[in-house]
Amino acid sequence: MQALNDQVVIVGIGEYHVGRTAMSSIGLGSCIGLVIHDPERDIGGLAHVMLPDSQGRTDRPAKYADTAVGLLVGEIGRQGSKPGALVAKIVGGASMFQSFSGNLNIGDRNIEAVKLQLKRSNIRIAAEETGGVQGRTIVYYPSDKGKISVKTADGTVRFI
Repeated sequence: MQALNDQVVIVGIGEYHVGRTAMSSIGLGSCIGLVIHDPERDIGGLAHVMLPDSQGRTDRPAKYADTAVGLLVGEIGRQGSKPGALVAKIVGGASMFQSFSGNLNIGDRNIEAVKLQLKRSNIRIAAEETGGVQGRTIVYYPSDKGKISVKTADGTVRFI
């Protein structure tokens, strides 16, 4: 992770950050930008999830859907948030290689795996922008009611 002008923390592939500072993940293709936010405390976390299943690996828990949700919930909890107060927003999971289909579509598999883990953790998805064929860059603003700006590869920007 690196800070951009000390105002935005850049969260790279397999990394995460928790706090009140703005956070960004650049170039989300098939990866998922997973945000878990506490709207009561204006704090949250962003994980840049690359793969659906850790297959028991423990080295980089933010890299995998099956471990990233628990990681963020635990870290946010250490900041005083309660699990029942948390909501999620997910962005990404594009099909970057249209010639592949079925099980090879890592974007779809990432979306499904993240949603499954959120459901298991009883965390409601408040907003999502997933799928499609374009990469995205996000900036998450925990102290601005958890707003996320989503910029697609064609330059379109919207807020969720």
